[in-house]
Amino acid sequence: MDQRNEVGEFLRSRRDRLTPEQAGIIGGGRRRVPGLRREEVATLANISVDYYAKMERGDLRGVAPEILDAVAQSLGLDEAETDHLHDLARAADPHPLRRRKARTDQSVRPGLQRFIDAVTGAPVWVRDRRMDIVTANPLGRALYRPVLEDADGHGNTARFMFLSPAARNFFPDWEQGADDIVATMRTYAGQNPRDKRLTDLIGELVTRSDAFRMRWAAHNVRHHRSGIKRINHPDVGVLELVYEAMDLPANPDWFMFGYTAEPASPTEERLRLLGSLAATPADNTPGGVTGRRDR
Repeated sequence: MDQRNEVGEFLRSRRDRLTPEQAGIIGGGRRRVPGLRREEVATLANISVDYYAKMERGDLRGVAPEILDAVAQSLGLDEAETDHLHDLARAADPHPLRRRKARTDQSVRPGLQRFIDAVTGAPVWVRDRRMDIVTANPLGRALYRPVLEDADGHGNTARFMFLSPAARNFFPDWEQGADDIVATMRTYAGQNPRDKRLTDLIGELVTRSDAFRMRWAAHNVRHHRSGIKRINHPDVGVLELVYEAMDLPANPDWFMFGYTAEPASPTEERLRLLGSLAATPADNTPGGVTGRRDR
């Protein structure tokens, strides 16, 4: 990915979506497009038009955090978008601060696996920034079995979402889920544009999926922290799950997700049934996941 293009397209896409009325600008004459003009963004951010034009050309070298925040405020960026702008600026720095190296050993620590497996009433699973499912507890493996065993997904949630015909049935809210996963990947790409495995995955999906390519071009970003996920599981039917996402500091590239159901709800009953189906000798192998291809 061309980093300067990423910066310029992101800023232009945010400027184009913001109307003068939303920015508190009254009047301004006839407009060919509904979004803000560059000079209006510059005025709102209290910087020169030339300086903002330089930023929109993709040059964020040396731009102070305070200016980034002022531009973010003038463009009405939310928390995730503001963080993304700062990530893009850090990536543009020719002398960045040394980042803490991610663990080179990507095997699942026995203590982590024991903790995950100790959670018996809720699906728990771990994925990395390249959307590969790393490990799960038995209920998590049972929940995501269609993803893990899918011939197109290979245990990768993004490949499953955009390349597998089964995805739209498994995720009833497919459109929202597709938006979310692309926005999350855009966030990760901004944080580490030199992640070859991630950029290779993005390139593959841009080439093979029109739905992914359209969403990628929108430059939307988001934080994946909590929410509701609906899954239509082939064994137990529709599940409406509340999820929480957690960082794993010992593995900075990994994220753990826990799903719960409302007490006394149909989903809670169906989760219990799924747990019973998962508690068989064939599926009760501790640790790891199946269906994930090595890369």
